[in-house]
Amino acid sequence: MSTCATASRDLSEPLAGTAATAPTWLLVEQPGPWGTEALTASRLDRALGRALEHAAENTGVRVALIRRPGRHADLHTGARHRVFVAHTRPGRSWIRTTALDDPAGLLGLDFAALGAGDPGGLTLRPHDPAAWEEYTGDPLVLVCTNGKRDRCCALLGRPLAGELAASGVHGTWEITHIGGHRFSPTLVVLPHGYTYGRATAQGVKDVIEALRQGRVVTEGCRGRSAWERPGQAAELAVRELTGEDGADALTVTETEGEAPVWSVTVAHRDGRAWRVSVAQVAAAPPRPESCGLPLGSPARMEVVGIRAARRPAPDVRAMAVGRL
Repeated sequence: MSTCATASRDLSEPLAGTAATAPTWLLVEQPGPWGTEALTASRLDRALGRALEHAAENTGVRVALIRRPGRHADLHTGARHRVFVAHTRPGRSWIRTTALDDPAGLLGLDFAALGAGDPGGLTLRPHDPAAWEEYTGDPLVLVCTNGKRDRCCALLGRPLAGELAASGVHGTWEITHIGGHRFSPTLVVLPHGYTYGRATAQGVKDVIEALRQGRVVTEGCRGRSAWERPGQAAELAVRELTGEDGADALTVTETEGEAPVWSVTVAHRDGRAWRVSVAQVAAAPPRPESCGLPLGSPARMEVVGIRAARRPAPDVRAMAVGRL
């Protein structure tokens, strides 16, 4: 039987605008088996998983479990949990990390502040703000491998994660869920938040090398998780139009409208801007959105127009700043 990933690939389903929206990621190491809803179906305390989900709701923080790649990941039961928090907005992305004996301390985080990109929300205990360290290693590569959610993630994601780790990509972790099973193997690279589908080991290495140089690879890119999906599609369309590959060169500054049509403003750090018209359309012909589900028509983002936006005159910008 054809898998959802095979069907998506055979139909050349576009990737742009399909990434999960998550300005900030909270990643908690939890070895062992993961269930479909991993935060409440793993060796992490179920009540804690539910409380973390509740604390993060509507804050811009996405919580996920991670583990090191390995054939017998369920045997890696170390007492301490490595934790990462990563913010993904351009120009101010960051990663902080710590190790905890009891991840229940994470309930003391200020989730609203973290979702807004303020690392001041990281205090775990009132008298120990230094518990978090700045992460300075290679970009984190988080490969979706949770076969309980979709078999494609296990069949395609786990071999990729293992190959990356074995070849020296030290920032490789498995992650419970980032959406888009049918684009497996799929992954997110932090702190920039760019998500990729139908990934290969060499392609991932190219992505990492580019990010080390401050550039973004757009081939196979699903979008930057900092933005809602119309913004993801709009940013990638502007990159295709202009050839801009600076990872932090473009920002989605405004999204107007609602489904099925949006007008998105994408601004360049040099002052240029574009208005991008994005429409939500139903993918055809029907295809499985996930293995085991009936055929459906998943929504996709289609860019239907781009035009240069007028730049405000310097005196107008100054007046606007003065009113803030």
